[in-house]
Amino acid sequence: MTENKINDMTSDLLSRIAQFRSDVEVEEIGKVLEIGDGIARVSGLASVRSQELVAFETGAVGIAFNLERDAVGVIVLGDYFSIKEGSIVRKLGRIISIPVGDGFLGRVINPLGEPIDGLGPIPHSGYRPIERVAPDIHERSDVDTPLLTGIKAIDSMIPIGRGQRELIIGDRQTGKTALAIDTIINQRDKGVYCIYVAIGQKKSTVAQIISRLESMDALSHTIVVVAGADENASMQYIA
Repeated sequence: MTENKINDMTSDLLSRIAQFRSDVEVEEIGKVLEIGDGIARVSGLASVRSQELVAFETGAVGIAFNLERDAVGVIVLGDYFSIKEGSIVRKLGRIISIPVGDGFLGRVINPLGEPIDGLGPIPHSGYRPIERVAPDIHERSDVDTPLLTGIKAIDSMIPIGRGQRELIIGDRQTGKTALAIDTIINQRDKGVYCIYVAIGQKKSTVAQIISRLESMDALSHTIVVVAGADENASMQYIA
């Protein structure tokens, strides 16, 4: 074998080595040790982070909460009855967060940002963490613009500003929800985005609220977040 042929074979071999790409991916796989009351103990996720999202093979999502030496305590979001001992668990690679974007306006979602109105997926521009530090006082804009509710007695005697917190308190059936809905309706064409969060309410009641917002053309600037009475405690907590 001549020297030129050996050099050609060597260069060809080096070229093939440089072009080689392995399709093998390494992934941590966890298994459910036990499940009960919406809490799962999972083994095998040694590098999982606190409050990182994990996915069960049944499609359910959970939050890694209690990090132990040989197991992880996971809060299951949504239906956990289909999860069994030995079920496969995978990390999602991000701290608990929800998708955000203008595409959520006019939609009804659950606390995880998933659509529940049957209108298909929602385009989003990124993710924002659920648990985050609030901006310092000096970083916030001044409250200098009124937020009109449309109810003259309130707007004249108890003016509310954009960016201000206001508690609506009262006994049952005194009109607290009606006041909030009227305020949302009054924000049409004013550049104000509204988010109505229903926690622990009957879905029939929420459906009536959505229907009213639609009839008054007020759903286009509103996002409705629903954690109904049939949702577990973790979903209502996130809402």
